[in-house]
Amino acid sequence: MIDLPGSLLARSFLLIVVLIVLSLATSVVIFRHVQQEPHAKQMAQLVVSVVNLTRAAVLSAAPEWRSALLAELAGSEGLRLHMADDSDVLKPLPEQPAEMSLMMEKVRESLGSETRFAAERNGEEALWVSFFIGHEEFWIALPKDRVENPVYEVLFPWSLLVLVLALPGAYFTAHQITRPLEKIAQAALQVGQGTWPEPLPESGAQEIVTVSRAINQMSADLAANERERALVLAGISHDLRTPLARVRIAAELSADESLREGLAADVEQMDAVIQQFLDYARLDESEAMLQADMKSLVQEAAQQFSAQAKSLTLDLDDVPSIPVRPLLLKRALSNLLDNAIKHGGGEITVQLRREEDNIVLTVADRGTGIPSSQHAMVKRPFVRLESARSNSTGSGLGLAIVERAARLNDGELILADNAAGGLVAKLVLPCT
Repeated sequence: MIDLPGSLLARSFLLIVVLIVLSLATSVVIFRHVQQEPHAKQMAQLVVSVVNLTRAAVLSAAPEWRSALLAELAGSEGLRLHMADDSDVLKPLPEQPAEMSLMMEKVRESLGSETRFAAERNGEEALWVSFFIGHEEFWIALPKDRVENPVYEVLFPWSLLVLVLALPGAYFTAHQITRPLEKIAQAALQVGQGTWPEPLPESGAQEIVTVSRAINQMSADLAANERERALVLAGISHDLRTPLARVRIAAELSADESLREGLAADVEQMDAVIQQFLDYARLDESEAMLQADMKSLVQEAAQQFSAQAKSLTLDLDDVPSIPVRPLLLKRALSNLLDNAIKHGGGEITVQLRREEDNIVLTVADRGTGIPSSQHAMVKRPFVRLESARSNSTGSGLGLAIVERAARLNDGELILADNAAGGLVAKLVLPCT
């Protein structure tokens, strides 16, 4: 099985190139086959004519003029005539290409089967052909360019030139097919990640236009549904704040201390859930990107959690300022720290590093961690784990808020196991 390239562009380009090469090769072979016999006959006719004319000229010329005649033939026609000798050193004329073999056969049919051929005689290269005048054998040398001019040898370099010129056209054709598909794949990936791509151009082939239009419509519908869901979520959460305030007041007026404390805890918990709903609903792209000092931003966001955590260690390098949405990023870091305090045992380490072309913000805890198989799932909205890290009263939006905030800052959220036990959450943000 032949391993084909992975990309559609490479496969299409390779297929077109193979078809062009096969077409050119087939054309050369067919042309050579069709042209072979006529060309061989033409060469044979030329050789026979030269030999017959030379023999006739030698026989008709007076003996005293033969030397001058031979000199004239050599000077004007490039023909050399020599007596054959047993001591002649001959190099046989190759029978390939096939035109040569066919030419020798045709010449012998006209001049006789005793006719000999040589590619070299006594070190002189030419097309040497023997003939007889009476019982004496002569060699006549014809310039090779008179007979060796097969058209396919001229056609071959031209075919290579056509191939070289066709390669850019093949690449352009393949690119025209695959480029819209790449854009469609990127748009579908963005939609799957919860972001809304720019509308695809609805141009080109009919099938591409149909798919692009469907992707655009799907993206628009999903964006509208997301906005409507966020609006409903924000409205419900906001409306719950009023009756919740009444419950809080009623709890404070209660004479039963245990009941008062229980109601107050429940109210605080419900208020935290409502706040997460509001945070998730308000996560949009309305905040402008600003150059931010990441070290100061992390210190400011972590300050409010220093009293709540058992231990909060900040290990922050000096990194370059990068464009971010500061409020979204603070909200994401706050959620990570809040999760680490509630579910990670409260022993937290926050690191800030530059790694190649990225700024990496890491929050590590020492809790029970999250199974690796569930790292992707817990970043989805309203997902809560039935484990030691899980809070049955939570909303399941903590990591979803962080994931969405990371995307809106052109970064990503990566979850990993802590070698010392617990969970490591990394916010990876591009430097540019």
